[in-house]
Amino acid sequence: MEIRNGDEAGQYHQLCDGTGVSNEIADDDSRLNELGYKQELDRKLSLLANFSVSFSIISVMTGITTLYSTGLTFGGPISMIYGWLVAGLFTLMVGLSMSEICSAYPTAAGLYFWSAKLCGNDWGPFASWLTGWYI
Repeated sequence: MEIRNGDEAGQYHQLCDGTGVSNEIADDDSRLNELGYKQELDRKLSLLANFSVSFSIISVMTGITTLYSTGLTFGGPISMIYGWLVAGLFTLMVGLSMSEICSAYPTAAGLYFWSAKLCGNDWGPFASWLTGWYI
């Protein structure tokens, strides 16, 4: 499916089969236009691609093999159980915060752009550079 702009302002969209695009896509496009970008990324991900990205980001196997014996040795099973729950809760809060920021600034290479926008004009370039080196 290909999205084409129908008028000069880019507010009206039409699919190849002639049906209208949902309001969410049009809202995203208008938000990106406000930020000075145009919609270029494909909005589909296969089941295998989704699993692959999720698995590589989470990296469960490397985390378990490197930290499982350390946690059991120094803290025991209780620290492992509560540690997973507490760390999972904080990870969920960070993920929810980042998803909120992502919905406000939906751009590729989002972390650099987010840090630049959230720090303002004075500290934005430095924060973007620092984010790039930290990642």
